[in-house]
Amino acid sequence: MPLSSTSLLLSSVKGPVLFAEDDGFADETSVFNMTVAHHPHVIVGATGVADVQAAVRFARDLDLPVAVLNTGHGPSVSASEETVLITTRRMTGVRIDSVRQTARVEAGVRWGQVVEEAAKVGLAPLAGSSPQVGVVGYTLGGGVSVALGRAFGYAADHVREIEVVTADGELRHVTPDSDADLFFALRGGRGNFGVVTAMEFSLFPVRELYAGALHFPGDSAREVLQAYKRFTSNAPDELTSSIVFLRAPDLPFVPEFMRGKLTVSIRISYLGSARDGESLVAPLRAAAPVLADTVTMMPFSNMASITNDPTEPGAAVEHFAILDELSPSAMETILDIAGPDSDTRITMVNVAHLGGALGMPPERANAVGRRDAAFSLFALTAVPPNAVTAYKNVGLELTDRLTSGRKHPGYLSPADASVESVRLAYDEPTYERLQAAKTLHDPRNMFRCNHNIPPRA
Repeated sequence: MPLSSTSLLLSSVKGPVLFAEDDGFADETSVFNMTVAHHPHVIVGATGVADVQAAVRFARDLDLPVAVLNTGHGPSVSASEETVLITTRRMTGVRIDSVRQTARVEAGVRWGQVVEEAAKVGLAPLAGSSPQVGVVGYTLGGGVSVALGRAFGYAADHVREIEVVTADGELRHVTPDSDADLFFALRGGRGNFGVVTAMEFSLFPVRELYAGALHFPGDSAREVLQAYKRFTSNAPDELTSSIVFLRAPDLPFVPEFMRGKLTVSIRISYLGSARDGESLVAPLRAAAPVLADTVTMMPFSNMASITNDPTEPGAAVEHFAILDELSPSAMETILDIAGPDSDTRITMVNVAHLGGALGMPPERANAVGRRDAAFSLFALTAVPPNAVTAYKNVGLELTDRLTSGRKHPGYLSPADASVESVRLAYDEPTYERLQAAKTLHDPRNMFRCNHNIPPRA
């Protein structure tokens, strides 16, 4: 490694520059899902755009790949010993414009911060289910809000401007007018085109929701799934929901009614009045005995309580599928593999209702396709950190039986990190356009520690 290049990097970066032997190296590479571990050549803890540019130029000059670790939830491919890993968790600026109804966020911002700041002026973002999820990575893949997805569409549909450092080390302010092709590619093409340092997106005048979850005993899984099918068949666009089959561990932090057994939960978010919401949800409440009912009017700032996602890091194997419909055969497959008579090792199966605004083309075209998909399915299996290999295929018995041969850019797991799998997430014209943008902006495929779209040969 040329001394001059390393010295230049050390002198150019305000944040920490860490090599394997340095204190803090392991902490800087820590991730939320511990099935993916990173062992890069060097870590650059970016504090701003200039640090990102210095890291990218260092990698460019030495022909090294670049990986980006925004908030601990990615990337899905291990950064190898030749990689320059950029962490952006120190880039946490948020600016809310209540007049324009927009938010501008830096690369390391998490959704909880945006929800809190926007709520102060009566606005809401298309946030992910967990306040700890990073805004930028979520949005680059599409971004399906568990609270407002069917009402307003994908988070990527409402991005107005993106600041990105491309493989040449230059900072670009990308809008539909400045660079239509790169603006298209970044929204849905994930991290293939550079390091996004900031983005601006629309907010919505939402202060409260009729939202929460209904929890049922696992023995009622069939009746509840059938009721959910009927519930979604006529759901208004203002209603976003999912059904979850959960086998929770028998541990003290788990609610007593869930410990060591199967429960089936329906998660609901309705953008409307309590009276209308109660009328919509009434058939679900009558479907089977209800163990717990948290569905009520709530401020939007409490939206994380809809799912109560885990907040502590752990190891979990993930697999996804998208469904054209919740057909009788699909329902039987879900019950067969995840229902009360199964001995599956899958911890959670989540079936989320798509459609509504998620099925509509955005005002400005982007790379998020598969808008005709009716549902997404997510199978998660909690595993011991040292037993990932033994569990890596758990969940495939479900997704392989349900898959239509198509994938979705917002639902790609580490197991999908192959060129062949990524290609299934896009239709042919979209993939051609993405590959053209990749060839122009990253011809050496420096940004390849991801769900990669390689440049043309």
